[in-house]
Amino acid sequence: MFYLQLGFEHIADLRGYDHILFIISLCAVYTFHQWKKVLILVTAFTIGHSVTLALATLKIIRIPTDLVEFLIPLTIFITAFANIFNKTENFSNSHHLFKYFMALIFGFIHGMGFSNFLRSILGNEDSILLPLLSFNVGLEIGQIFIVFIILSLAYLVIDLFRYSRREWTLILSGAGIGVSLILMLERI
Repeated sequence: MFYLQLGFEHIADLRGYDHILFIISLCAVYTFHQWKKVLILVTAFTIGHSVTLALATLKIIRIPTDLVEFLIPLTIFITAFANIFNKTENFSNSHHLFKYFMALIFGFIHGMGFSNFLRSILGNEDSILLPLLSFNVGLEIGQIFIVFIILSLAYLVIDLFRYSRREWTLILSGAGIGVSLILMLERI
C-alpha cells in the first residue's frame, strides 16, 4: 500500500506539476467521448515509465540527472506544440499509433526522473518487484484520475458550454508550452 500510494502521489502531487502538465498536454486534443483512446495513451506512458524506472532503480541504465531534468519539460513542450498543428477532430489510426509511440518514449524519459528517489527508498527491500509494480499501479491510477478530471472539464467546456474544441486545445497546449519553456530555461 505504501508504494501504491507513493505512485499515486508522484503523479498527482501539485508540487510535481510537470507530470500533471504532461498529462494535460496529452489530453488537450481529446474529448470525454474519446476516453478509451486516452486511457491507452496514458497506459503507454506508464509502460515506458515503468521500464526505465525499473532499469534505473536496478542501476542497469544511468543518465545524468541534469539531462533528465531538462528532457522532462522538453517532452511537455513537444507534446503541447504538436497539438497546435493538429487541426482535425478525427485522427487516423496511424496518428494514434504515433501518439502512443511518443507517449511510450516520453514515459521512458519521465521514469528516469524519479529513479534516484525510489532507489533510496527501495534500498531496504528484499525484492523490488512488488514495490515497483505497486508504485506503477498507483501511478496509473493517479493518471486515470487526472485524465478523468481533464476530460470532464473538456466535456463541460466543449459539450455543455459550446466552447470551440480548437480553442480549448490551444489554451491547454499554450499553457503546456509556456510552462515547459520556463522549466527548460531554468534547467539549462
